[in-house]
Amino acid sequence: MQQGYAAILCVLAVLGLEAAAPGECELTRLLQDKLQYEMRLQYMKHYFPIDYTVQVQYEEVLRPSNITRLRNGTVSEAALRYLWFHVSSQAVLRIREVLPEKHPSRKYTQELCQLFDALGKEYSKYRQIDVETVVADLVKLIHSAGAESRSKAVRPKALLDNCLKVMRMLYGVPC
Repeated sequence: MQQGYAAILCVLAVLGLEAAAPGECELTRLLQDKLQYEMRLQYMKHYFPIDYTVQVQYEEVLRPSNITRLRNGTVSEAALRYLWFHVSSQAVLRIREVLPEKHPSRKYTQELCQLFDALGKEYSKYRQIDVETVVADLVKLIHSAGAESRSKAVRPKALLDNCLKVMRMLYGVPC
């Protein structure tokens, strides 16, 4: 069993992919369970008015095509996961901000926030602070309060759809 694990790590190292930490993998599995299609449809579409949108910064919409473009620009997998974490957790916070206290989706978004908080603790333990400048600049833009001028309207379900698709891209192989 140990040799198989070592062989997988060796292959990942040769391919240039950084392995995800075991806690990180477990949390992303829990997130994937929470982001099942039926739950996203119910909580982010059916419980919202028709064509309801949330105002987010342009940089807070992370699609698989963005990840592919960044990968082609030789951004490391660890930096891409770091970016995904910041974008996705911010998106869930944006959705939660617009929900009234007794909204049926409030508990669901609270559970997502708790999972992202736990994932943030994993990142603080396992991740290096120095990431590529492209990713660091994007994270700074996401967390800057004055960037509201570059906002766009996005449906809540679309934000979580992108979150899941990108998560599967980034964590499919290492987990």
